[in-house]
Amino acid sequence: MPYVERGSIILIGATTENPSFEVNAALLSRMRVFVLHALTADELVHLLHNAIESHRGFADFTIDISDDLLHAIADYANGDARTALNTLEMAVTNARIVDGVTQVTKDDLAQIMGTKALLYDKHGEEHYNIISALHKSMRNSDVDAAIYWLARMLEAGEDPLYVARRLVRFASEDVGMADSRALEIAIAAYQACQFLGMPECNVHLTHAVTYLALAPKSNQMEVAYNSAAADAKNTMAEPVPLQIRNGVTGLMKDLGYGKDYQYAHDTKDKLTTMQTMPDNLVGKRYYHPTDQGSEARVKQRVEQIRKWHEEHDGRAEPRG
Repeated sequence: MPYVERGSIILIGATTENPSFEVNAALLSRMRVFVLHALTADELVHLLHNAIESHRGFADFTIDISDDLLHAIADYANGDARTALNTLEMAVTNARIVDGVTQVTKDDLAQIMGTKALLYDKHGEEHYNIISALHKSMRNSDVDAAIYWLARMLEAGEDPLYVARRLVRFASEDVGMADSRALEIAIAAYQACQFLGMPECNVHLTHAVTYLALAPKSNQMEVAYNSAAADAKNTMAEPVPLQIRNGVTGLMKDLGYGKDYQYAHDTKDKLTTMQTMPDNLVGKRYYHPTDQGSEARVKQRVEQIRKWHEEHDGRAEPRG
């Protein structure tokens, strides 16, 4: 580090990974990073035409190859010029020559390319990019994009259980009470992945992704918890009200544990006026149901309960 800072060493490096993951943060802050983006398919096709026509390439050959096949090579190369040029070279070298013309056919390319190797690093940036794309496509209710990103992950060899775990999280984080069946389906998909594994469980994950993408959305489970967690961390840890403590010993009962406890099942409305919040948080609201899907009915129930309390125990207007 001190040699770099003094300029004694000029450090030049190249990596196919995101430097944020692979380079020490202190060193990275003292470097200038240049991002080299993958070539587009059209750029690769242009490069292949140049290779065919250049004297440093295949200008000495008479090559018959269609634009469709050049685009197929470009798609296969995944933005990598070297892969595209190597594939073209192998195709030309192995093609049949008829009357002095090198004829590259679809079958020739199929034998050379085989199965496309998808760009995907299960422990690097692309892993996080694609799971983010899947999550945000589902959140945006774009079912086709969600299925595509799912396929990108699975076909590149991602652990189906990892994907299933992310779907379980999504079911409560982004759907929640708007459709509580979402969590059931996500759990069922996870279990199916355990039973079957790949490739059979791909259809179960597609089932879950489709359901989650099309489900009504509510993020109020996460909002409610984060709000409560902030109070748990940042406000005084008030004691549990005596009336909702368990008086399991004689001493506890003498100290008032469980005194004046009201059993909700013994009441007509299954509601009581008993305080269950700490004193400093009485009236605090964490859960704010939306009008999305099934949560609209939940909202009616929440409002019904709050109205009952206003009428029976004069509870202050909820805050938060």
